[in-house]
Amino acid sequence: MTMSGRIAQAANLLRQAEATGSAVFSTSLGLEDQVVTDLIMQHAPGITLLTLDTGRLPPETYELLARTERHYRRRIEVLFPERDAVEQYIRYNGINGFYESVTQRKACCEVRKTLPLKRALQGKRAWITGLRRAQAITRSNLAESSFDQDHQLQKFNPLIDWALDDLLAYVEDHAVPVNPLHARGYPSIGCAPCTRAVEAGADVRSGRWWWEAADTRECGLHLTPAGRPLPTAPALGA
Repeated sequence: MTMSGRIAQAANLLRQAEATGSAVFSTSLGLEDQVVTDLIMQHAPGITLLTLDTGRLPPETYELLARTERHYRRRIEVLFPERDAVEQYIRYNGINGFYESVTQRKACCEVRKTLPLKRALQGKRAWITGLRRAQAITRSNLAESSFDQDHQLQKFNPLIDWALDDLLAYVEDHAVPVNPLHARGYPSIGCAPCTRAVEAGADVRSGRWWWEAADTRECGLHLTPAGRPLPTAPALGA
């Protein structure tokens, strides 16, 4: 498919989401999500834009957020985790407890990302993501659009079949602002303690939670509850 064809296909999908009257795009400000943001601004500006501030993002990501708002002259809603939930997690697991086990890492993602997003999606009819099949083995079977049982809405993935070269070409052709960390070997960027640079040609998600097996490297935003075996932390004060 040509680039113009990919753009037209993505734009059509975004307009379908916009037509629901209650669509939201949660951006991580990564390469894919910056492309989706640009597509939304060009073709479906009625879609709500929001991002999750986990409290542990790299400074470059915060700078990009401000630069993106200036570029598009539009504010992006910022969601934060619940203070009590973060404090409880740290009391139970320690400040960097996510390094100790997959369960503890997913619990951190649950508190800092999944629960705030769930709050944001309540009452919405459509959720747009920047997911691509080529990103990871955990995403190889994703559909262009499907009903999300967990959040009870339609989920749209407009970049599902895009290759990395497609993204880079789009960014260059449309002057899309991107995180400078990408040029320093970070193809995928999340929280600072859980992201590192990788060698050229490595799997794009290999720098995320690198101490885990490849089939567990998801934060939980795009998995069903059954795929998120999380511990129950003790009550505050325990």
